[in-house]
Amino acid sequence: MTAPAAAPSARRASLTQHLLLWSLGALVAVWGSFVFMGYQTGVHEADELTDGHLASVASLLLNLRAFESVEGVRATQRAPLPGLKAHDYQQSLSVVQWSAEGRVVAASGSAPVPKFDETEGFADLNLGSPPVAWRSFSEWNADRSRKIMVLVAVRERDELAKDIAEQMIEPGLWLLPVVALALGLALRRGLKPLYALSDDVAALDPAADQRLASQNAWKEFESVEASINTLLDRQQAAMARERRLANEVAHELRTPLSSIALQASALGGELAPEAQAQALDRIRQDALRAGHVLNQLLALARASRAELDGATASVDLAALARTACAEYAQAAWQRGDELEVSAPDALLVRGHPVLLDLLLRNLIENALKHTPARTRIAVQMGDGGGERGAWLQVCDDGARVVAAGDVVAAGDVVAAAPVAVDSLHLGHEIVARVAQVHRARFGKAPAPAPFTTCYRLDFARESLLTAG
Repeated sequence: MTAPAAAPSARRASLTQHLLLWSLGALVAVWGSFVFMGYQTGVHEADELTDGHLASVASLLLNLRAFESVEGVRATQRAPLPGLKAHDYQQSLSVVQWSAEGRVVAASGSAPVPKFDETEGFADLNLGSPPVAWRSFSEWNADRSRKIMVLVAVRERDELAKDIAEQMIEPGLWLLPVVALALGLALRRGLKPLYALSDDVAALDPAADQRLASQNAWKEFESVEASINTLLDRQQAAMARERRLANEVAHELRTPLSSIALQASALGGELAPEAQAQALDRIRQDALRAGHVLNQLLALARASRAELDGATASVDLAALARTACAEYAQAAWQRGDELEVSAPDALLVRGHPVLLDLLLRNLIENALKHTPARTRIAVQMGDGGGERGAWLQVCDDGARVVAAGDVVAAGDVVAAAPVAVDSLHLGHEIVARVAQVHRARFGKAPAPAPFTTCYRLDFARESLLTAG
């Protein structure tokens, strides 16, 4: 049974929000840079506009030869215009005219009369008490008989500059929310295929024979869909194997358990001592058979969990093989078998020691249980060299041994092997699982002479370690 899929966490971050925040952040950063540059440009242009205005007024007055000034009480004030700010378009200019000797010929405006000097051009002056900043432009006429200076308050000039700068950036500030909204809608619309793919994946039932067939055939999703379909195929194949194995295990256990129940009920009746002994012996054999199946199932589950439990370590396959063969030597001697190890002094690989020991024991045990008596069994291993890694194989000549123990020639009739104790082939299934955990290849291989059957395990090159 498969665990139900976990519900999506409400606290999990949204890709749409993530993209929107980054996009808006980049937009605000770029927009802010443009606003800052626009404001600075507006201030600079306003300053240049004011300076140009001062120079224009000075030149105009020099060319008009205006020498007289109007008394303050009779001066014409600036006409109020509807919607016109105090600093817009009309500026409170002050004008001072000197003779060549430095005598004030005329003065108008609110600016205090500055001291006379010979210089001309733009200048920043502090006049009055307390001092007030003024921007001025002074110029002599062609025959240097008189000099004129036009002044404007720096405060008024700065207000004009600020107003011009704000007028330049105001459309951008109003447009920013509109662009942000359009960007959010565009991102949501652009991510619609991803939402559709997510919905298709969420609708998949791993227990059913389904594949991902998204209607959004986008090139960027091809590898994702292929990977998901590959995982689905593997999971469905694994689930099919598990179901088949469960059915076979149930069938395999039903036979000995039914036999045990039958023999136990028979023992409750009146049986002759010989029949009673046979029933007890049959119960013992059936119990051993059921226990063997259960042990193999436990080993299979252990191998399946090993990839998630514990870290790998350096394992000496040669030492493991010698230890395992030494423990199975008594069982081999009782059958008249020959059990040998052909291995270097040390063969180090990276893996799970317990699982590799389980793998070796299953291969040796299968060779002992699935071959006739007086079989030669060899555990061989070595370093493939070059691009190949370590290898391990268990070979036997069980197919060439007759019941009497004599080796027959090639082409002769071969003696039949005993009835397999492990009809489910759980031993090889366990070995295959261990090989999968270690990313190794397991399967039947050509047997070297004089052996007839050989099962081989090839490790990846990167799993091989150097001794010492």
